[in-house]
Amino acid sequence: MRRLRLVLLDASHGADHTRRNFRRELDADLAEFDVTAGDLPPGFDYDGAVVTGSRASVYWDEPWIADLLTWIERAADRGLPILGVCYGHQALAAALGGRVEAMDDIEIGYREIDREEDPLFAGLDDPLVAFETHSDRVVDLPPGATRLAGNGRGVQAFRRGDCWGVQFHPEYDRDTAETVTRGKDLPEERLAAVIDGIDDDNYAAACRTKRLFDNFTEHVRRVSEGAMADDD
Repeated sequence: MRRLRLVLLDASHGADHTRRNFRRELDADLAEFDVTAGDLPPGFDYDGAVVTGSRASVYWDEPWIADLLTWIERAADRGLPILGVCYGHQALAAALGGRVEAMDDIEIGYREIDREEDPLFAGLDDPLVAFETHSDRVVDLPPGATRLAGNGRGVQAFRRGDCWGVQFHPEYDRDTAETVTRGKDLPEERLAAVIDGIDDDNYAAACRTKRLFDNFTEHVRRVSEGAMADDD
């Protein structure tokens, strides 16, 4: 069986954990690009794409952000399957015509997330559990998109065609959740509460959510094999 080739659009400004986590969870060969340095794929000759989290906001006036959104829009127009995670979820929404805005406070910690039925979530708990850390949210979905999960803080997942965005971080391991939390400027009491929540039960539940990466790559393979059959 041919191994999938995915492009990893790394918007993390070089965060140590980002590529490590995605390399572990994605069963594919990864072509990795530091998009914050203006490094983007020269074309779209991949089976699919994954857009990572970031400390940036999609509405910032920075050239690399505009270039990333343009690349995502063009990739989606070509039918390339895309998975956006956290910032990647917001970037995907903005690139496809949705709207992202700042929140009044950070959402951080393990959360239960009610979800709809969708192939991306096949075999996942309902509600699923995942770690969240974000200060922006998708408030308007792109035209033609379907909301797959949400809470009082905004859209937690959506789909348009072969493109999915998830606001949470299914790729996080336990060390990443704790390191990211300790790096936030939070009141001591709130910091302690989030750290206390990074426990065995929540992490075990979050590990079950990681199945969505396999669901995504299975979908990418079906799309890729269909495209090859059309070429025959």
